[in-house]
Amino acid sequence: MSLHIIILAAGAGKRMFSETPKVLHHLAGKPMLQRVIEIAEQLQPDAIHIIYGHGGERIRKAFDHLPVNWVWQEQQSGTGHAVQQAMPHIPAGAQVLVLSADVPLIQCDTLHALIKLAQGPGAPLTLLVAKLDNPHGLGRIVRDEQDKILAIVEEKDANAEQKQIQEIYSGMCCALSDDLARWLPRLGCDNAQGEYYLTEIIALAVAEGKSITSLCANDIAEIQGVNNRLQLHELERLWQQRQAEALLLSGVMIADANRIDIRGELRCGRDVFIDINCVMVGQVVLGDNCRIGPNCTLSNVTLDADTEVLANSVLDQCETGKNCQIGPFARLRPGTRLADDCKIGNFVETKNAQFGEGSKASHLSYLGDVHMGKHVNIGAGTITCNYDGVNKHQTTIEDGVFVGSDTQFVAPVTVGANATIGAGSTIRKNVPAGELTLTDSRQKTVAGWKRPQKKNPV
Repeated sequence: MSLHIIILAAGAGKRMFSETPKVLHHLAGKPMLQRVIEIAEQLQPDAIHIIYGHGGERIRKAFDHLPVNWVWQEQQSGTGHAVQQAMPHIPAGAQVLVLSADVPLIQCDTLHALIKLAQGPGAPLTLLVAKLDNPHGLGRIVRDEQDKILAIVEEKDANAEQKQIQEIYSGMCCALSDDLARWLPRLGCDNAQGEYYLTEIIALAVAEGKSITSLCANDIAEIQGVNNRLQLHELERLWQQRQAEALLLSGVMIADANRIDIRGELRCGRDVFIDINCVMVGQVVLGDNCRIGPNCTLSNVTLDADTEVLANSVLDQCETGKNCQIGPFARLRPGTRLADDCKIGNFVETKNAQFGEGSKASHLSYLGDVHMGKHVNIGAGTITCNYDGVNKHQTTIEDGVFVGSDTQFVAPVTVGANATIGAGSTIRKNVPAGELTLTDSRQKTVAGWKRPQKKNPV
């Protein structure tokens, strides 16, 4: 039996008070809709159909690279109406799984279990449910004395007795396409919202004498939806807490589990230490014995063993060899590659910079579009003048070069092996190997010169 997944993503999200469509708001570094799509893809369906409306083209543009079928819902007239828009794209005899884009923590294992249950004998309609101490605002599961499901009643339509029910519907279900094609046109909108609720198919199934089965979610977080920024914040903190706990249990030492944000995937070797207020974005790999100081941001970074990043450093799309030291207050921009035993010190910025083994720039430098050999020493205040206003140009510094402080390399330029550059030099031409090169800048005193004075000093 083929599997088709419908993801409901058309809601306006008015309670977010934002110009950004609700499903594009991020949880742990990814839009909520992206998280649900990724889970859906793991189920290997025949097709994923995304119902979109509010925020239209912004949503499509954000995910246009994905192999999904976009279904436009011009009028947001409820969940039943939304699912109906997808039915022309779903063949007869298919199994249909309905998900919500604003329920971002649903897990693949739970959905696998739901699908398997729905494929059992006499189970054409299967609901994912949960039992909550405080079910306020959610649809209640109404059962008869034999515990059979009779209906789902939305909070706004529930009477006082029904509001006491603690079993709720998560918004996710599995049904047969033939049944949905028959039920959806029969939905009514005689309710408090004036909308076509998907939950009304339960009553239609009961009327036909069809069995309705349910799967109770073990982890309540999986079925928690996001309607406002407070709920998004709560799920974010829950996600981060669980990530930190998993790292601690795997042997990573985190100074404070409440002060780390993982917005992607973090993989760590043995005896890694991460200090407070660190943010990990995208794919971050930390080798054995790496130490990350406080207030650092690492984005798509790979650090080899025994590398230390000192406080307040920002690393983006770069990688290091073993036993490197970075920071404090360093910025490594995309394209930075450090070999073993390199040092990038305080207030040093690099971009498209390759450092050979044992090379170092200890303080106050900008090194962009530079290829550096082994055991190069960069003095304080050195910059590569790599940009002419239109194009970027390369600086090449060969093995063993010593660069004095306050040097400017006007690229393109090459410095030969074991050359020495005198402090305060501006290098515009290639430098021969093994020689001292400097630019003459004579000191002069102007006798009798007077500093200008303000006419009306304050």
